[in-house]
Amino acid sequence: APPGRSPSGRPRPGRPAMIVDLPREGRTSARPLSSVPEPAAGTPGRPLPAWPLYALFAIYPVWWALGMTSIIWALAAAPMAWLLMRKRRIQVPPGFGIWVLFLVWAVAGAASLGLVAPGTMPNSGGFLGFAQRIVLYTAATVMFLYIGNLTEERMPLRRLARLLGLLGIMTVIGGVAGILFPEVSFVSPVEMLLPKSMTSSKWVEDMVHPGLAQVQDVVGASNARPKAPFEYTNIWGNNLVVLMVWVFVGWWATGSRGAKWAVALLAVVAAIPTVYSLNRAMWLGIVIAVLYVAFRLMLQGRLFVLGVLALGLIVGMLVFALSPLSTMVKARAENGHSDNIRSTLALRSVEAAASSPVLGYGSGRALRGSPSSIAIGRTPTCEQCGNSTVGSTGQLWLLLISNGFVGTALFFGFFLHSLWRYRHDRTAYGIGGSLVVLLSFWFSTAYTSAGSPLSLTFVSLALLWRSDQARRQREIG
Repeated sequence: APPGRSPSGRPRPGRPAMIVDLPREGRTSARPLSSVPEPAAGTPGRPLPAWPLYALFAIYPVWWALGMTSIIWALAAAPMAWLLMRKRRIQVPPGFGIWVLFLVWAVAGAASLGLVAPGTMPNSGGFLGFAQRIVLYTAATVMFLYIGNLTEERMPLRRLARLLGLLGIMTVIGGVAGILFPEVSFVSPVEMLLPKSMTSSKWVEDMVHPGLAQVQDVVGASNARPKAPFEYTNIWGNNLVVLMVWVFVGWWATGSRGAKWAVALLAVVAAIPTVYSLNRAMWLGIVIAVLYVAFRLMLQGRLFVLGVLALGLIVGMLVFALSPLSTMVKARAENGHSDNIRSTLALRSVEAAASSPVLGYGSGRALRGSPSSIAIGRTPTCEQCGNSTVGSTGQLWLLLISNGFVGTALFFGFFLHSLWRYRHDRTAYGIGGSLVVLLSFWFSTAYTSAGSPLSLTFVSLALLWRSDQARRQREIG
């Protein structure tokens, strides 16, 4: 059967996207998109401009150099929110209410900030971290709605995929630079403007002090783990996998033969910082991505493309096995130095959710002691000592302690609904968008996502949403 149709040839049932009319006098209404005429230029409902997306993605290294990597997502969402409010008629996808309910639940968690979670330090639930997370959740939501309300004329799907892919290319370049020049870092203009009382905080310094790599002792020696143009190596790894999905969609699936060769070369280059990042969750994320794409191609009967993918994978594995990179992977597998603390923090998150299953505790908490010692401070002989933060080792664990079982179910319920809703989209955009959403579940066990990872996931979901709209319009036509 054609995509979106049943074996009998009839269109599959599905609720159309809705238009929400922002009220002028307290009245709100919602109508199917197909029933709303296209507004004339110059009216409050005129098409949205695409420049906020170009300003965010096309010059992203500039924002990184200015020390604005952690705040640019919220700043970019501000003009988008203003333009959406002026539009008055805002299109929202089916299931969006689940996400709105999660946002309400997350805000309500402020009532629990003063409580003490099991096994954590008193007074360690700070309002600043809570507020930052709510702002970043809201910024990702605004981007999602903004892109979903852009017309194909203002921002074609292919151009948006390539805009994300452009940031992916920048991320590969940043990764290679981090391997070659790991010690390079500098004081950003934002850092210069902040008072010393703020920049003395390691958390603030990480956000405003640009650097090419994190130099850490992971496999028994100092290792350069790339992070540019983001704040941390883990964020770099998460984002690189997501952005490379759109490199393949934008240039491989819809590009010329020359573009395909360029993508293949980029993937080879990206393999070097990928291995040197010593990021195991990232490595497994790549495996998940390859298997998922192979599965989707198999369902479509595209055996030739599947064969090319398998051949390329075999050749890549042989080259990798004969290169020095294989030694790095083996050494990382034998040195799971963070496994102990990760398992301890995950257990504390589950205990916290069990003790406050409805609202949680509003934010993460400082662990009382550590897996290695009940002492508080680190020492040269006990690097694992100290008050690590419960909820810092993955979005799943952060949600459990911050928002309880209910909030966690709402967060992931929205993405599960989206995967099911768009499962019939067999286009490159449909496969790519659903893959990013699927990867967000895996990465949530190892990385926190508030900030660039969540925003990129929502941008990808907006691509998936718009691709589904186009598919349904083709079926109607």
